[in-house]
Amino acid sequence: MEETFQKPKDVFRDSLGIVDKKGKRKWIFPKKPKGSLHKSRVIVSWILFAFLFITPFIKIDNEPIFLFDVFGRKFIILGAIFGPHDFYILLLGMITLVVFILLFTAVYGRVFCGWICPQTVFMEMVFRKVEYWIEGDSKQQQLLKKSSWTFEKIIKKFSKQIIFFAISIIIANVLIAWLIGVDKLYLVITQSPSVHFAGFIAMLSFSFIFYGIFSWFREYACIYVCPYGRLQGVLLDANSIVIAYDFIRGEPRGKIKKNEQQNIGDCIDCNQCVEVCPTGIDIRNGTQLECINCTACIDACNFVMNKVNRPKGLIRYASLNQIKERSKFRITPRMIGYSIVLFVLLSVLSFLALTRTDIDVTILRTPGLLSQEQADNKISNLFDIKITNKTFMDLPVSIKIKKGKGEIKIIGGGIIAKGQQITETKFLIVMDEEEIKSTISNIAFEVYTGDKQIKEIQTTFIGKIEEEED
Repeated sequence: MEETFQKPKDVFRDSLGIVDKKGKRKWIFPKKPKGSLHKSRVIVSWILFAFLFITPFIKIDNEPIFLFDVFGRKFIILGAIFGPHDFYILLLGMITLVVFILLFTAVYGRVFCGWICPQTVFMEMVFRKVEYWIEGDSKQQQLLKKSSWTFEKIIKKFSKQIIFFAISIIIANVLIAWLIGVDKLYLVITQSPSVHFAGFIAMLSFSFIFYGIFSWFREYACIYVCPYGRLQGVLLDANSIVIAYDFIRGEPRGKIKKNEQQNIGDCIDCNQCVEVCPTGIDIRNGTQLECINCTACIDACNFVMNKVNRPKGLIRYASLNQIKERSKFRITPRMIGYSIVLFVLLSVLSFLALTRTDIDVTILRTPGLLSQEQADNKISNLFDIKITNKTFMDLPVSIKIKKGKGEIKIIGGGIIAKGQQITETKFLIVMDEEEIKSTISNIAFEVYTGDKQIKEIQTTFIGKIEEEED
């Protein structure tokens, strides 16, 4: 993407803002953000927290409304149960999600990163808030870091880390609840670790991982690890909405001097947009890999513009073309193409999800066999039945003939369809010879589980085959 403003020689591109000239990490002390956009992000964050922490306790038919048990191959989405037999639906769902991300990013840039991404939400709305509460704002944190180890510093640093680890344990347990359900999580918590050793190790591992990420790794996760951030170079173009600095209005920068005629832009070079940035960049250099679209720079700049009686929006959501051409947002062919593909995928996915049944049944005559003569002038056919039970309950299955007279004999007794398994067995249909009107006749089966009919299947019944006379 073309840059909005370039300093001489683009020196800002020669190094990362979080690394010094010796290659060592520069710790970021962002100033506490405030403003209308920050307030909106706080509201969104609390909605996300409510969804994250409350949802595992919501159940439908004694099953959680959402469950992503990867190891047990058990998935529940909005009460609908998905297993290995629904792999094609889950795969199509993942493809649809990827296309949606491509479309959303092509239009709105990294809005997801700033408003919804768990890394950003927990870092800025939980851990950073705790840090501000204990150590103070940016300047106080820097002074505390440079100061000698007094009793006050030890208390502040130690209490902050204890709170960080406690929050990490809570997050880890909530994540596990999404994976195995709150009932199993309760057993892992209340019973001896030796009883649920794997669950205990998972909880401990997740806790330390989250603690390491939010107490030390921080912005490195967005800059070095996150693949989504790396994709911005190919997903964004000059029409994508990003957090952008209006270089036409802002340049040339300069400090305001009273009683002096100045030929400068609206940017007074106060550096507030840099001081509030949690990844340590200067947004005035243009769209950068490190920018997570957290909007802190917008709030900071708007506050300063109010103070100096200049219009807000020097830093705002806009595309490069909107700033350069002073034009309005426009829909591009790429956006239309992504939208069409997304619509098709959503249509197919919706159709598959709505027509999906909990139990699939197939009945076919056993290949290679014709009719068999039985005693008392009766004719039988052997059939194969295959039942795919997509639920997690074992279900009794019975078969009835819809029309006509006949006797059904299940080989091996009654049929029990095991949960999340494929059950196969055979059964005989025995009919009086006089009931059979032709050599090949149609027959309809009704398949039940309990009193509920789950399927009606049409197939054929072969009568007595007359031998041809020589």
